[in-house]
Amino acid sequence: MKLAKPRFDIGLATNNLEGMLKFWQKDVGVPLDHVLKVRRGQNQHRHDLMGSVLKINHFEEVVPDTPPAGYQELLIASDKTLQHLSDPDGNAVRLVAAGSDGVTQIAVRMGVRDLEAHKRFYSEAFGFPERPYDKGLAFQAGEGLILLEQDSQAPSDAEFRGKGWRYITFQVFKVDDEHKRVLDAGGGEALAPVTLGTTARISMVRDPDGNWIELSQRASIVGSLD
Repeated sequence: MKLAKPRFDIGLATNNLEGMLKFWQKDVGVPLDHVLKVRRGQNQHRHDLMGSVLKINHFEEVVPDTPPAGYQELLIASDKTLQHLSDPDGNAVRLVAAGSDGVTQIAVRMGVRDLEAHKRFYSEAFGFPERPYDKGLAFQAGEGLILLEQDSQAPSDAEFRGKGWRYITFQVFKVDDEHKRVLDAGGGEALAPVTLGTTARISMVRDPDGNWIELSQRASIVGSLD
């Protein structure tokens, strides 16, 4: 899979907009880029995370307290004081020295039930190269890393609705082609490709544990939704 942007994005859902914005903008130092009105009752506060997008999806309706997805922690390469943090909703974030565990930009650390199944998924469905990681497996996704660790308590059918880290996004050139590629490699389909006005054409797929992954063909990046 050829990424249209050499960085992946990560999204979460919350009802606590004020507290979340204060934490991410002031405590972590991630600047707001713009607010995207997704639909009535949902605004996406898009923050610039070294070229990746931190998507804080604020919902007016109550976000359910469903079990967490397999996305366990966001790692950010930083020259600030190295520390483990959690935002007001309890989402884990860690500031690490550049190069620690191979992280030079960002990484998402995941707990998975079957390392070998996820190894096949990320190598065959996405074609990401494997990188050394002594705690499990790592895959290079552009400048970012996907860190996979064995976890018998990881979800087997991760839910999309709920607080916390819920999905990652890969920007691609042709979402229909890449969506088919993931399905052909054994990935699950959560949402068939759909066009969102003139902004993007997106789809949703699922990994072997049911974690949600967005594929996005964004007009501002690739120039066309055809």
